[in-house]
Amino acid sequence: MRSSKRALSTILTAVAICVPAVGFAQAKLSNNAVKIGVLTDLSGGFSDLTGSGSVLAARMAIDDFGGKVLGSPIELTSADTMNKADVASNAARKWYDVEGVDYIVDMPASSVALAVAKIAQSKSKLAAMVGAATTRLTNEDCSPTVFHWAYDTYALATGTARAVVKQGGDSWYFLTADYAGGHALEKDAADVVRAEGGKVIGTSRHPFPASDFSSFLVTASGSGAKVIGLANAGTDTINSIKQAAEFGITQKQTLAATLLFISDVHSLGLARSQGMYLTTGFYWDLDDETRAFSKRFFAKQKKMPTMAQAGVYSAVLHYLKAVKESGTDDPVLVAKKMKEMPVKDFFARNGKLREDGRMVHDMYLAQVKKPAESKYPWDYYWIRQVIPGDQAFLPLAKSACSLVKK
Repeated sequence: MRSSKRALSTILTAVAICVPAVGFAQAKLSNNAVKIGVLTDLSGGFSDLTGSGSVLAARMAIDDFGGKVLGSPIELTSADTMNKADVASNAARKWYDVEGVDYIVDMPASSVALAVAKIAQSKSKLAAMVGAATTRLTNEDCSPTVFHWAYDTYALATGTARAVVKQGGDSWYFLTADYAGGHALEKDAADVVRAEGGKVIGTSRHPFPASDFSSFLVTASGSGAKVIGLANAGTDTINSIKQAAEFGITQKQTLAATLLFISDVHSLGLARSQGMYLTTGFYWDLDDETRAFSKRFFAKQKKMPTMAQAGVYSAVLHYLKAVKESGTDDPVLVAKKMKEMPVKDFFARNGKLREDGRMVHDMYLAQVKKPAESKYPWDYYWIRQVIPGDQAFLPLAKSACSLVKK
């Protein structure tokens, strides 16, 4: 009888110890779930390179992780920025304050990303900018809980502008989208052109978005520059290249797109885009790992993923790994863990998050194939050079980020 009472007492004691421990573990996740929001362009000029493909990439990352973290479900929501900073800001505030979203990703258009970054910083919430390009996100506007994932204007200019100048394109005229991302693309590319011994003859700035580039192209063509630098993205880039070909400009001058996606090349066709150099953080046909992901993505999206969409997958997966390792979804603690852990996936083999929030990874200098060189669908690029991450992105020694110790 005594032994039975002693055994019962031991069991009750164990239960008493375990119950608060379980309650403590559950309290580590706000709302008993982890909620991720994909804030993207679902209807505008960047929808082909981000949009529904970014939402799909985030879902694939969640599914590949197992659908749960710390025993709780991982929820996904999405919204259209309409490429407007005020629309994106309102969505971000609602997500953070009302709907309990823990982590917002993507945000194409630099103006959108900068606006949401300020909100995330003010609320100490997590965000990963993937589809935006401006270096301000990890430079003068850096934040402890905001990351910049796939690429930026400095990395794009380092590869493309330098390669074109070395090929003899030493005089440039820029066609620039008149918004933060376009200005940054122009500045960083122009800096590289000058540093390599070239010169910038002039600039025309066009509204965003635009459909008629005829007057801008005529001015650029008349400048006498060897290279017309396209400091724009999405449908603006596509329309610029199409109209330049229609006017016969490409027969006399070289076009250099500072931000070109595989979705743009697909839309243009190889006949129009052949020979163009571009810098990218991802190519679906790079190796077995990129092909495996891309074929799964293609089965659902019917298009190969862009570097922005692949970057969304990487940013979501790394976040979930950090939540698991941290044992919490507390933004400050998860941000710290994300910076401590290496970024290892098909997108970034040896990636790392610096103190300024920049995810550093290898970039690739690519050249668009001629139609006769393409052997199968979406076989569009020659990879001409691997640019190591520590060379591709702005060195910390040149950073204006307040988080960087000097």
